[in-house]
Amino acid sequence: MGAKQLGKPGLVPCLAYGYIAVVMPVASGDPQPLVRIVRVSRVYRRGVDEVRALDDVSLEIPPGQFVAFMGPSGSGKSTLMNLLAGLDRPTTGEVWVAGRRLDVLDEDALARWRARHVGLIFQFFNLIPVLSARDNVALPLLLTRLDKRERLRRAEIALRIVGLGHRLHHYPRTLSGGEQQRVAIARALVTDPDLIVADEPTGDLDARNAEATLRLLRHLRTDFGKTVIMVTHDPRALRFVDLAFHLDKGQLLEGAEAARAQEAVAMAASGGVSRGG
Repeated sequence: MGAKQLGKPGLVPCLAYGYIAVVMPVASGDPQPLVRIVRVSRVYRRGVDEVRALDDVSLEIPPGQFVAFMGPSGSGKSTLMNLLAGLDRPTTGEVWVAGRRLDVLDEDALARWRARHVGLIFQFFNLIPVLSARDNVALPLLLTRLDKRERLRRAEIALRIVGLGHRLHHYPRTLSGGEQQRVAIARALVTDPDLIVADEPTGDLDARNAEATLRLLRHLRTDFGKTVIMVTHDPRALRFVDLAFHLDKGQLLEGAEAARAQEAVAMAASGGVSRGG
């Protein structure tokens, strides 16, 4: 028999709740993955030392999924997210997103692709203090050919989607942390991107606003069909995502190792104590 073609991750229930991702063979009629990472490594130099932030990672993510990259600090999850968002390049391997191979694009082509296909959400919101919520959300549309009236109209629609239609003219300093994050989510959504990438979106929020943010990201997946990829340490994420990929020391965990990592996160979310040694 020939080698099986690798396809999208299947979902395997894990212990208390949540799922781990395992790569399954492609079945006839399966949709093309939105994200395909092929044997990707990312190596940094620190003086004479070599740091392998990612080490021969391969994975696929189908369209319309809410996905979490999880793992300890230094595991490579943020590096992987930056590659998918077109913010960094691999040392070796291929990065395919929305039908384009990103690692072969020059800087100008990559910037154009990123502006059209990716919405970015940051832990610390990155709102401009002197601009209103509406003007902050409209910023990514400056890279389009839309006139000012249409840019503002679309920004208002995005703010209504995240429940802030009544805060159009408020400045960041007058908004709560949860509201500022929703403005940031609206800004990521306003260009109607294929992929929304969130870097620790609950990391600077209290428990109530963190859960509200996770529900909103889930809403973008279920009601708008968006693919959302989130880097997070937050164990509550398991109750909202479709897939969780666990990384450690630059490698994607699989099989029993992934199951143990999933159990540890699930137990942290429930306030229990893992049975692992």
